Amino acid sequence: MARLAEELRRVGLEAGLDAAGICDARPFEETRRALDERKAGHLSADMQFTYRNPRRSTDPRATLPDARALVVGARRYVRQSPPSGAGVAGAEQPAGRVARYSWTDHYAPLREALGAVARRLADRGWSARVVADDNALVDRAAAVRAGLGWYGKNSNVLLHDQGSWFVLGSVVTDAPLASHVRPDEATGCGSCRRCLDACPTGALVAPGVLDARRCLAWLLQAEGSFPAEFREALGDRLYGCDDCQEVCPVNRLAVRRDPPAAAGAGAQATEDILELLEEDDEQILAKVGRWYIPKRQPRYVRRNALIVLGNTADPAAPGVRAALRRSLDDRDPLVRSHAVWAAGRLGLEDLTAHLEQDRDPVVRAELQALRRPAAGLAGAGPSRRP
Repeated sequence: MARLAEELRRVGLEAGLDAAGICDARPFEETRRALDERKAGHLSADMQFTYRNPRRSTDPRATLPDARALVVGARRYVRQSPPSGAGVAGAEQPAGRVARYSWTDHYAPLREALGAVARRLADRGWSARVVADDNALVDRAAAVRAGLGWYGKNSNVLLHDQGSWFVLGSVVTDAPLASHVRPDEATGCGSCRRCLDACPTGALVAPGVLDARRCLAWLLQAEGSFPAEFREALGDRLYGCDDCQEVCPVNRLAVRRDPPAAAGAGAQATEDILELLEEDDEQILAKVGRWYIPKRQPRYVRRNALIVLGNTADPAAPGVRAALRRSLDDRDPLVRSHAVWAAGRLGLEDLTAHLEQDRDPVVRAELQALRRPAAGLAGAGPSRRP
């Protein structure tokens, strides 16, 4: 089993993993308690993923009844910013920033590498199942148990000397593999708290504890209206947020020590906001369909794009007024309501005049919020100067 374990690690690394470790498949009891507690305290908001059924997602036997071991893999996804014209909107156009893990599909090559490990196990007569980025298993807990790294204060797993720019997954198997853990590795963030201080909404409420109700990355994926109190903090983020990883000293040193590969021509580091607001549902899904979009409804991409527009656009720039007019006339009240906010943020309240008779309560609430500060700030000018 020790020889097979080492063989499987080698197979995974040769197939594209950057790190691989092996651990037993005992239930992750401590993780289950943490999930239950955070769910009970509403810190998980409406997240599903491993919160949907903690008892299932913390027990590898729910995936494979005779599970005895996990082969855990990590694949680095940090890349250099793509060159202009390769996924970067023009400087004159408002652009929405995309979190690095979504510039391209990093989970497909991760699954391929884990699949190579699973096939080798099958060749040896063992059962194996690949799990990654789904509700089946708590990937981070598996990575820590397998000795790949430790829980950072930003709630991500930091790999030894390599940081947190990794996607994680596992192969669940009934093979009684020998664990491969390096207990002598230095772990822990020490006294550093840069990630906690850098979070734009204070979502990291304690070391390793994330309040999803304040996390921009989650709010961009959540249903309903984007909370008004966090819209300005969203800035130009269209999908995801990397702030807590970008300030991490371990990540910075790792990137300096091992410069990331080029992103490639297909990387989508940003998206042209005006273009998104012009496109129909099919076009939006064809462009960003690999993102997690609630109920696969492009209305949420438009919602996010309108907040970015309000935060970043020059109101006098070509196309901005036209984009707002189209959104203010949209049949979807979610789109209209966020267009009202964007118009007010850009000092273009005049575009909303025709909505005074709008009967939708969400749109009316946005209009009332827009009018309230105007009453007390006569002559103060736009609410935002780009």
